[in-house]
Amino acid sequence: MSHAEVGATPVRPVPTGISTATLRRLELAAGGLASACLAAMEERQPWFERLPADQRAGVLLVTQTGVSNFVAWLAEPSETIRLTAEAFRIAPRDLARRLSLRQTVDLVRIATDVFEQRLPPLAADEAEYRVLAEAVLRFGREIAFAAATVYAGAAEARGAWDARLEALVVDGVVRGDADDALVSRAAALGWDPAAAVRVLVGSAPVDNPPERLGELRRHAARIGRSVLVGVQGSRLVVLLSEPRPGRAGAPGGHKSTSAPGRQPIGRLAEDFGPGPVVVGPVTANLAGAHASARDALAGLRAAPGWPEAPRPVDAEDLLPERAMSGDPEAHRQLVESFVAPLEDAGGELLRTLAAYLEGGCALESCARVLFVHPNTVRYRLRRVSELTGRAPTDPRDALVLRTALVAGRLQAATRSGEQPGTL
Repeated sequence: MSHAEVGATPVRPVPTGISTATLRRLELAAGGLASACLAAMEERQPWFERLPADQRAGVLLVTQTGVSNFVAWLAEPSETIRLTAEAFRIAPRDLARRLSLRQTVDLVRIATDVFEQRLPPLAADEAEYRVLAEAVLRFGREIAFAAATVYAGAAEARGAWDARLEALVVDGVVRGDADDALVSRAAALGWDPAAAVRVLVGSAPVDNPPERLGELRRHAARIGRSVLVGVQGSRLVVLLSEPRPGRAGAPGGHKSTSAPGRQPIGRLAEDFGPGPVVVGPVTANLAGAHASARDALAGLRAAPGWPEAPRPVDAEDLLPERAMSGDPEAHRQLVESFVAPLEDAGGELLRTLAAYLEGGCALESCARVLFVHPNTVRYRLRRVSELTGRAPTDPRDALVLRTALVAGRLQAATRSGEQPGTL
């Protein structure tokens, strides 16, 4: 924060009646008064004594300037003076960053107490005493308001800078630019670069976006998660920390979006705009978060293909739609997660699954095609479910498995050098 940019705080004039002799006594007492304020701060605030020497000197400088301004104001009560800008301009640049607003208000309160004890007794008579007592209270109040203005300006500047930094981090993750600079920017925002992370994408809120995004951050804080939020046009991208790495779905495994462990994410989805909200897989750290963003964005593009999808929905649950929309990563995941385990099991399971799905999911007809007993088909389908996490008898799972079979055949044809359209 640049203290030179802090505006002036005008102080309303007090009644005249301070004699020249009293003003002279106040001027002579200014140095001792500032030192007395510093001593009182050390006595009443233990943390003040632990400040570095340059920070303590900065507080003394601000206090001395305040005393001088007070005396100047009493000498010309019809004039307004620049209280805060001058005092903070000569203070160390990082003073406001080292002291919280609460600490600053405590110091102002102590200085005002010292002013009240030491200044009114310098008055020549009872009338001057009352004027000085009133002036000290008014001056202390204005100083406190001015300090609050300084910190409010610093908070606004910091908030704007943090928002720009946050947008850069989210954009870097989406584009895959996970370099040291991105990790450093995230750390400056309080993000743990080593924390596991997943990416949520959906539409940005259309009604009162600032409040909705603030509510999203509050929801994340209540469930003990950190978030980085980026609005990219009409799209909202959220980086969500995970409490522990865990697996984002072992090969062949399946985790439903509606599982109890996903309920906190469901609450976050309420703060998105209308339409689908897609959740990418967990990645080990921020450097690998692009993989989660890639899958989540591919799922968002393909989500219209499954109108009945839950909200939020895992990117993994949209593998068929993603594959049909031309996502090569979805093809790879389908083959690795569903075809490869069945091939490794010996081949009978894969043939049985293909015959069952392509025969209209009729158990008896599948058994006749394979020349086996229906109980054998039941057993093999049960094994398919155990290995893939998908039940061939469930309509949605059947679509996933059938799409995986098609992707596996296309991959095999590509490897063997066959060209589409050849006989």
